[in-house]
Amino acid sequence: MLLHIIARGKIGRSPEADLVERYAKRISWGLKVTELPDRGGTVPAPTANPVRSVVLDERGKQLTSIQLAHTLEGWRNDGVRETRFFIGAADGHDPALRAAADLLLGFGNATWPHMLARAMLAEQLWRASSIIAGHPYHREGSV
Repeated sequence: MLLHIIARGKIGRSPEADLVERYAKRISWGLKVTELPDRGGTVPAPTANPVRSVVLDERGKQLTSIQLAHTLEGWRNDGVRETRFFIGAADGHDPALRAAADLLLGFGNATWPHMLARAMLAEQLWRASSIIAGHPYHREGSV
């Protein structure tokens, strides 16, 4: 399954971009990153059943790394070919995109800068793909 981060704003050359690239190289499924302007631009819409959309939102569901891994694994096992992760700009997401999402995902109640949110998401996607691949996870079984 292809993992696809679609983010508002340009990350440019930065330490955060280096982190995203580092984790993208580690994900065996493949990670694509698409940048959109802060406003406007066309958000790629799911074309069919084999695509899932996850919208990052401060009010979204808080998942552990293992829960995220199980969610992605379930979608993959159901034949999903691509999961798109949307990171918004300062004014958030279009209500229609939020309403159409398969999952609203939160990284806590705080608002994160889009560049840092990309790096955090890339790390979590790498971690989830590692868990699914059966690599030992040091938090498994802990409270």
